[in-house]
Amino acid sequence: MTLPAETRMGPVGLRVRDEQAALDFYEGRLGLRITRDPTGQVLDVASPGGESLLRLWVDPQALRKPKLSTGLYHYALVLPDRASLGVALETLLEGDYPLEGAADHLVSEAVYLADPEGNGIELYRDRPRQEWPRSDGRITMATDPLDAESLLAEGRLRGPARGLAAGTRMGHVHLHVSDLEAAEAFYCGVIGFDLVTRYGGSASFVSAGGYHHHLGMNIWAGRGAPPPPEGSAGLVYTTILLPKLDDLSAVRMRLEGAGVEIDEREGGLFVRDPSHNGVLLRVDEPKSQP
Repeated sequence: MTLPAETRMGPVGLRVRDEQAALDFYEGRLGLRITRDPTGQVLDVASPGGESLLRLWVDPQALRKPKLSTGLYHYALVLPDRASLGVALETLLEGDYPLEGAADHLVSEAVYLADPEGNGIELYRDRPRQEWPRSDGRITMATDPLDAESLLAEGRLRGPARGLAAGTRMGHVHLHVSDLEAAEAFYCGVIGFDLVTRYGGSASFVSAGGYHHHLGMNIWAGRGAPPPPEGSAGLVYTTILLPKLDDLSAVRMRLEGAGVEIDEREGGLFVRDPSHNGVLLRVDEPKSQP
């Protein structure tokens, strides 16, 4: 039932109210590539290297997401190296963009911010796997102070680069859920992730292939938190990319066996977790070379 080691996270779907603010932030400030899908209603956001990161549904009439509801806590973009994270941090500081935090997680270094509509974002770089600390066979993570000065210094050695690097991709997603035990049962027992660690009784981290985490889940919006009203701004879905069609078929069988309703859309299987968060499962498509 374990997902293949090559499983990774794909584009996060968001509903946004202000198209121009999204363009100014993602394209103008972060240097990402934005194209409009054939319907003209969805913005595809990609890294400078062409890796799809986000799909934005623009709806000026969307309701604002209630704070104490399930949905997105943050999505996390992993940059290819430490210098790239230093460049990204310098870009944000130069533009006086507000940061919401920064941390050394032992397995990674990260800075935190939000887009103009309050969607949480983590920008991070991974340390090499052989450096990840372990205790009793489990990966150990922490929230230590970030050495921002050395990070910025490493970025400055790269020269005049700005924004996010070409190799940026979706690293992990962290969700608000209403019930941690039910979320673990779904993402581990049905989808097939492995439990990596728990943070007290309020958060869990799961992954495939020994990664520190592909998904985080927490009850910080309140145990039993309701889903936001249908059509609210915020999370539409999280994408899980599987290496082969056989892997997707195996997950489908487990979903059907668990009585989960499946909707075929966007080339994959759309389901909802027990907290009503949307999840899109599809086969990974290798990026074509230019």
